[in-house]
Amino acid sequence: MLDQIIDLIRNNAGGAVINKPAIPNEKNESAIRQGGNSIIETLKNALASGRLNDVLAYFKNGTSGNQEIVNEATNNYSRDLQTNLGVNEKEASDVASKVIPASMDQLAKKTNDPSDSKFNIQDIFNQLSGGKTGGLNIQNLLSRFGAGNLDKDNDGDVDLKDLKSMFTGGGASGLLDTGKGFFNK
Repeated sequence: MLDQIIDLIRNNAGGAVINKPAIPNEKNESAIRQGGNSIIETLKNALASGRLNDVLAYFKNGTSGNQEIVNEATNNYSRDLQTNLGVNEKEASDVASKVIPASMDQLAKKTNDPSDSKFNIQDIFNQLSGGKTGGLNIQNLLSRFGAGNLDKDNDGDVDLKDLKSMFTGGGASGLLDTGKGFFNK
């Protein structure tokens, strides 16, 4: 997955990285790799902190689905360019704002393209979660519940309470309640 994201970064790096005097030519590849790492780490951190809804919204709708995730990745990349490559704050911010939003928009579009097997949403989530989403059908979650509808208790995160309510009917008609109604007829 990292290699595919780095290719997206490379495609968007043109004038922002390669022709940028603030980033010496010998550091171009490091700057491109850092962009891929920033995207992955941002998505991993969002999942780890219970922001499944935000990540699903991003993958479902691209940069318009969750601008917060894109802004976080952009800021992380800018900071990493400053810290790891010594790029000044203004230049780092300029590079990040040109590279990350475009790359992340392409990533979301490619995961929604069934003809592009390099960007399989299930594989991406499995890698981002360290294999913890292996039993979940992420594509089904995206299409069935849509962005913003997984937080059943409206507490701002998606957690076990929300998953439980999907099956028991808390906050919305759950699968078990539907099943009970079927057997009571």
